[in-house]
Amino acid sequence: MKLFRRKRPEPCFLGLVSCTLILLLLSFIPVRLAIAHLQSPNPQAILTLGGGGDREPFTAHFAKNYPDLQIWVSSGQAPDKARVIFRSVGISDTQVCFDRRAVDTVTNFTSLVADFKSQNIHHIYLITSDFHMRRAKAIAFLVLGSRGIAFTPVAIPTSTPPESGSHVLRDFGRALVWLFTGRTGASLNPNR
Repeated sequence: MKLFRRKRPEPCFLGLVSCTLILLLLSFIPVRLAIAHLQSPNPQAILTLGGGGDREPFTAHFAKNYPDLQIWVSSGQAPDKARVIFRSVGISDTQVCFDRRAVDTVTNFTSLVADFKSQNIHHIYLITSDFHMRRAKAIAFLVLGSRGIAFTPVAIPTSTPPESGSHVLRDFGRALVWLFTGRTGASLNPNR
């Protein structure tokens, strides 16, 4: 006689509960972004994502209008080449930080978010190519937004078609995994 037999929850129910928890946890990001915009309505730094030869020259010319902002270049051109570009428009070496830890778009953000927090940066300009911006914004929403850092996108015009939705979805998923585990999955890529 099994009077107190415990019933196992249905897999569908567990999936629904899991999705609900994830949605609840993610709902705090827009609140954090709104607070960051209130704290710092204007960007306090510039972040350029490496990956295109036109990104450092664009950033150098863009940054001339913001001489008080620190410039962060994440895994772009070799620092010695990039320094020449920035110097050519009058930007000093002390205004530019080169970070070479990132191996892809997700790690562009995850490798720098703690640095931004430690410097009390609540709002950045996010510079990348126009075809790459949709993916960059999706990742920035999760990674930067979860830490209360707002971003203002600045797209570099190109003639390249936008990246596929699968690229965006894949890296959004990786950023989501990072949000919950602290791991990006970059080490799983055999090409790195």
